[in-house]
Amino acid sequence: MKNNSEAWDHDSMATDSSSAKKHTAAILQQDQEEYSFCLSATSEVSSPSNDDGGPPPPPSEYSRASSPPSWELPTSPLTKSPWSSHMLVPEPSSATASGYSYTGLMGSLVREEGHIYSLAAAGELLYTGSDSKNIRVWKNQKEFSGFKSNSGLVKAIIIAGERIFTGHQDGKIRVWKISGKDPSVYKRTGSLPTFKATVKSSFNPHKYVEVSKNRNAIWIKHTDAISSLSLSEDKSVLYSASWDKTIKVWRVSDYKCLESITAHDDAVNSVVSGFDGLVFSGSADGSVKVWRRETQGKGTKHFFSQSLLKQECAVTALAVDPLATMLYCGSSDGMINFWERDKFLSHEGVLRRHKLAVLCLATARNMLFSGSADTNICVWRREEGQHLCVSVLNGHSGPVKCLAVEEDCSHSGGGGHYMVYSGSLDKSVKIWRVSAQASPMVQQSPLSPPAATSGHSFVSQSGSSRPGQRRKQ
Repeated sequence: MKNNSEAWDHDSMATDSSSAKKHTAAILQQDQEEYSFCLSATSEVSSPSNDDGGPPPPPSEYSRASSPPSWELPTSPLTKSPWSSHMLVPEPSSATASGYSYTGLMGSLVREEGHIYSLAAAGELLYTGSDSKNIRVWKNQKEFSGFKSNSGLVKAIIIAGERIFTGHQDGKIRVWKISGKDPSVYKRTGSLPTFKATVKSSFNPHKYVEVSKNRNAIWIKHTDAISSLSLSEDKSVLYSASWDKTIKVWRVSDYKCLESITAHDDAVNSVVSGFDGLVFSGSADGSVKVWRRETQGKGTKHFFSQSLLKQECAVTALAVDPLATMLYCGSSDGMINFWERDKFLSHEGVLRRHKLAVLCLATARNMLFSGSADTNICVWRREEGQHLCVSVLNGHSGPVKCLAVEEDCSHSGGGGHYMVYSGSLDKSVKIWRVSAQASPMVQQSPLSPPAATSGHSFVSQSGSSRPGQRRKQ
């Protein structure tokens, strides 16, 4: 969790020409340092010494992960890389000669230091973000490339074509692009807000808003950690959620900040662009809110529509299924609430499986994957109005912080198989193969402890979540 008492001296209110000049000079110096960083696929690697000179990452209240065993690191494309790959090859299933019905661990990407906070998958590439400030790129479970920001651990990653947007602890969004000459080289093309917009706003006192008592900042800039990123349905707008209680709206074409929404009374832990022009936000204040997007000329404006949930425990994760039919919400009490689009976002039930906070959610077709502080990943299949828990993936020794899912098209058997990537505070990324055709498991009491590679089926149950812990993601 981030200490909200951190100093942001450059966000002080510019009340006269002198203070504005000082403010702009500080921004100029900071951005020049950012842009002076030499991006290369081989030059920068993370190290335990934190050679950036920045502060250590904030402690996590769930950082009870035990350290992974020491491994002899193989030769890596990145000099002295702290990563190593450990792949498992499952034996062919007795039921099918191909073995594609296998559900379980395929391998691990193990790191010597640093918690894994963010993942994104695109085709054969996997992007991983950690508190080392590095973004690693993996191809076929092998280290392919990497790039690094000068500050701010990587809290969120989202891919938009050839561009990669990364959200950071320092409140900035950085934009990266694959080199046209070498696909293994990534270059930083800018940051949000842009340097030009930041300087221009700094000279205008009317561009400042009050963010806390005796503290003001320009409205286009996040003043706390970015917790979540999401692209609109048409990919033209980027949404960023922050611990500063706001959601900011960015135009992807020119990186202009179109709007800042004061969305919640506490940190916004998740934002997701949904269906029918709706945007959903979840917060540590225990609420899930719906925002309606309307186009106004060349701009866009968002209006509050309704609250779907108000509870004592924090909302920690949101997800919309690819079929745009369901909205899922994970909470710090281990519950997953869900709403159905075709029933005018009526509350359809609660999934009870995890013993601790649900920290991340991912969807694929009619599948839902939930990662938790209890170290497990639950695999749910939705069919005939019910959510069936078909698998529990167990292998991490620390909380599961992030998930990414890709359909497994590596064989001719068609759909129904998925590659699931999970990042954990145990400093590892694990790779799972999941069969969507697995039989529901024997039903147990919802309070029964989960078992590795076993689970149970649940009929979706309506009801309110029990009180839980209020926390930031």
